[in-house]
Amino acid sequence: MKILVTGGAGFIGTNLTRYLLMQCNHQVVVYDKLTYAGNRGSLSDLENHPGFQFVQGDVCDGDLFASVLEQHRPNAIMHLAAESHVDRSIDGPEAFIQTNVVGTFKLLNAAKSYYQQLEGADKDRFRLLHVSTDEVFGSLAMDAPAFCESTAYDPHSPYSASKASSDHLVRAWQDTYGLPVLITNCSNNYGPFQFPEKLIPVVIMKCLRSESIPIYGKGENIRDWLYVEDHARALERVLDRGQVGETYAIGGDNELTNLELVQQICSLMDELRPRSADGKSPEDSRYSSLITFVTDRPGHDMRYAINASKIKQELQWAPLQNAESGFRQTVKWYLDNSIWLENILSGGYQLERIGGVNVQS
Repeated sequence: MKILVTGGAGFIGTNLTRYLLMQCNHQVVVYDKLTYAGNRGSLSDLENHPGFQFVQGDVCDGDLFASVLEQHRPNAIMHLAAESHVDRSIDGPEAFIQTNVVGTFKLLNAAKSYYQQLEGADKDRFRLLHVSTDEVFGSLAMDAPAFCESTAYDPHSPYSASKASSDHLVRAWQDTYGLPVLITNCSNNYGPFQFPEKLIPVVIMKCLRSESIPIYGKGENIRDWLYVEDHARALERVLDRGQVGETYAIGGDNELTNLELVQQICSLMDELRPRSADGKSPEDSRYSSLITFVTDRPGHDMRYAINASKIKQELQWAPLQNAESGFRQTVKWYLDNSIWLENILSGGYQLERIGGVNVQS
């Protein structure tokens, strides 16, 4: 297939693009605005791949997106382009409304027009896969069952509200115009190429710099963690085998409190890149000694968890990485690619707090 991936230079998009090209032998057209979190350098080694093409563009530019569809004639669209950082949405919600809501609207209109002029087998095989988040479902109580496809929406932040809005738009274009869509709602991703405003790369960078590792509240908030290539595998499986109009929840079966996660990353750093003792006690020389606690952010959801039984049973997908293997691979990748991280940070961003805003320096 030829697949157009919006947001393909972002964290999940980069890993998805690599998987589609290298593991599935699909052709991929990446469409990305290249905002602060979109890094074409993460795709630089693919520039000469015969199945790869790149177009710089904004999903809010409906005319450009429509022209890209006409030029490249994809068999499917995988829509990942989004503003995705909760704290940024609290400080500046307008960008989230523009990209996640208006951008999805513009994309859907262009996709509808493109789809309506397809014929025969090309029309039968066309799909639009919209990639969303578990945050649209709100916050779970500690003893509540995990989110599933029928969970009612209850977004609490500008980010999650904008993604919920985009989900509803996608469903409306299916029901009103017959656009063949699929939707996925996924738990927290981690792995290579993640922009260092998110939890795990922040912790690694703080460890490497021997800087304080601040955690919101008491670190009791719980998230379900999924290795990004497992997510890429799930998305390709949904596109290939999913039933049009259906939603698929994707999770890693890996619930951890933020504090547990940070401690696990610190332990891996102790093993793989030990700190110099420099007269410190054994306890003080561990990276976990850098952990501090800061004031919680507004509207911080307590727990997310995904029940992924539908995609497992219907599409025979399951995560290949567990907490130990996935986190180990991730820490090793960042240690082996610390220059990539430093190059990102040299663009003018500072690490302020875990999950917090990276303000320009």
